[in-house]
Amino acid sequence: MRNAITDVPGVLVGHATRIGAGALTGTTAVLFPPGTLSTVDVRGGAPATRDTAALDPRYGGREVRGVVLTGGSAYGLSAADGAARELGSFVPAAALFDLGRGGDFHACPGPEEGAEAVRRAGVEVGQGNVGAGAGALNATVKGGLGTASVALPGGVVVGAIAALNAVGPSVDVDTGLPFAAPLGLPGEFPAHQGDDLAAARVEGHAQPFNTVIGVVATNARLPHLFALAGAAQDGLAIAVRPAHGLTDGDTAFAASTGTHDADAGEVLAAARAVFARALVHGLLRAESVTTPWGHLAAYRELYPRTAAEYRGN
Repeated sequence: MRNAITDVPGVLVGHATRIGAGALTGTTAVLFPPGTLSTVDVRGGAPATRDTAALDPRYGGREVRGVVLTGGSAYGLSAADGAARELGSFVPAAALFDLGRGGDFHACPGPEEGAEAVRRAGVEVGQGNVGAGAGALNATVKGGLGTASVALPGGVVVGAIAALNAVGPSVDVDTGLPFAAPLGLPGEFPAHQGDDLAAARVEGHAQPFNTVIGVVATNARLPHLFALAGAAQDGLAIAVRPAHGLTDGDTAFAASTGTHDADAGEVLAAARAVFARALVHGLLRAESVTTPWGHLAAYRELYPRTAAEYRGN
């Protein structure tokens, strides 16, 4: 187990990252094996999505070969064009707002990044300032892309990948620990109260539009796939407080390869925790970045001794 969404058999992940020359953005492609069904749960007042209506949960989901998560807000959704051409298949997408964070407001992913992300897809998953997490910002702290997974009885696996780019914070400033850290596996996340608490209260850039986008996947056969996407949104609400605001466009895709029977309640509980854990990894894997837009301080810069306990996935 890699503690990644690619622990779900047949799922692959690839990134295209653009950092420098005015850019701080990227695209992530999540690919599925043939026969995978997907649906989506979109919440908040400012989503940026493509072809999500085709995944209408009233019809039980639709077979897809991949999903694109991208920076660039609505402009970045064109990355799905390249992914679709590369896969020769329908590819829904969701975007987060990172415009201008590299210094150039017009630097955003396009079809080339979508195609590159598909070509780079594999089982090893980069995290932090990569792909859709390259320009992510969580409140005033650098956000990032994270992944996590869990194995359930009977060979069932639940995994998630998510980009943390929320208006609401994910760190309790009274303890210095991520809100969702208690959901971690033994030794997965720092457990001691954070140091340097004053550092986390520094002023940062006010953000007009932020969002969390991600995918939860499983090999379990589920009677109601939309409930899996809803469980991911529950995990988001545990990790980010508040979530689903008017300036958020929180979007969670759900995918099932349907190869294993499982207890639906156990799978949904696992999905809730796994999505939250993926967001914590995105926070802890992120690195500080300085661009013409400003300095984006990462968790590990603000809480160096606490972050030193983190050993990654």
